[in-house]
Amino acid sequence: MSRGKVIAGIVVVVVVGLLGWRMFGSDGESEPRRGGRGGGDNSPIPVTAVAATAQDVPVFLTALGTVQALNTVTVSAQVTGQLQVVHFAEGQHVKKGDLIAEIDPRSYQAALDQAVAKKKQDEAQLAASRSTLKRYEDLIEKNFVSAQDLENQRQIVRQQEAVIAGDAAAVNNARTQLSFTRIIAPIDGLAGIRLVDAGNLVQANGSAIVVLTQTQPINVIFNLPQQDMAKVREADATPLKVIAMSRADSTPIAEGELKVIDNSIDTSTATFKLKSEFANADRRLWPGEFVNVRLAVRTVKNGIVVPATGVQQGPDGEYAWVVQADSTVKMQSVVTAGTVDGGGVLVAQGLDAGDKVITEGQFRLKAGIKVAPMAPGEVTAAKAPVKDDKKPVNGGRR
Repeated sequence: MSRGKVIAGIVVVVVVGLLGWRMFGSDGESEPRRGGRGGGDNSPIPVTAVAATAQDVPVFLTALGTVQALNTVTVSAQVTGQLQVVHFAEGQHVKKGDLIAEIDPRSYQAALDQAVAKKKQDEAQLAASRSTLKRYEDLIEKNFVSAQDLENQRQIVRQQEAVIAGDAAAVNNARTQLSFTRIIAPIDGLAGIRLVDAGNLVQANGSAIVVLTQTQPINVIFNLPQQDMAKVREADATPLKVIAMSRADSTPIAEGELKVIDNSIDTSTATFKLKSEFANADRRLWPGEFVNVRLAVRTVKNGIVVPATGVQQGPDGEYAWVVQADSTVKMQSVVTAGTVDGGGVLVAQGLDAGDKVITEGQFRLKAGIKVAPMAPGEVTAAKAPVKDDKKPVNGGRR
């Protein structure tokens, strides 16, 4: 056999071997993969859907509020002197009329004693002048004194009566100044940090001793935009309910009522101020604290409510994905009218009661695609693994 025929035979054998390997090896492995990709394209997309419900919904206006003490009083000295005793503890709850502190009273007691003594001296002179006037009135009938002397004596009595009245005022003033040495709580409230220690010289109307804040009840001040003025003034109930929510997790802290709507709108911010009052029995509200405020202005009868996660924001406004009767979805434009307790949204237009709104899985949707709606918390059943009888054993190739 010639050398050329041998080489040609070897080439034929190699080509046949390669074709056989491609047919029985490569195609056998790739075909299942191609079949697997093609089978998933027509499967419905699993989503979570919740039916819209009709219910009576209270409508709230929300704002950021500041807690403010009902009354705040800076207790200061009304007379000058050395602060002798402090009778309160920092942070203590004091009642109106409780003794807070004492100032050295000795100089004021002396001034009172002096005023009392001066009054007694002038009262003695008045008594003598009145006695003389009585004698003159008896003697004038016998012409033993002149009419001028009688009139002069009457004038002396009047002058001394005026002096006695001045003495009485001086005594009252001295007694008042002495009472100021005992500093009394003017309101019920919590005592703050002590501003001066015992032993220091305090000045009249210039030395603050402590600040008292009344926290039961307590106020919350907040602002609303001017377009909400009509909603507040035309509200259903009086007084309106106000709920204070925590800033951290928006849980209710306390419930109170609206007390005052300010008499003007701030032209620089186009807002108006409101004041609400809370009993604050558990003292969860603290002066200076920031809280979220919810003001209930009206109740919508049979309002359409859906979970907040079911409403999306798009370039053309708010919308929701709605499951239709044939399990396809459509994008539905909606108009919301506020939030609802429990994480819901009140829908004013676009939805009816019973419409199934998709709340999870929206990112995979497009109009007309089929879905497999599930209830909240429901999961899809896991697919059983397909048994492959042609799998190589021990990593070997068929």
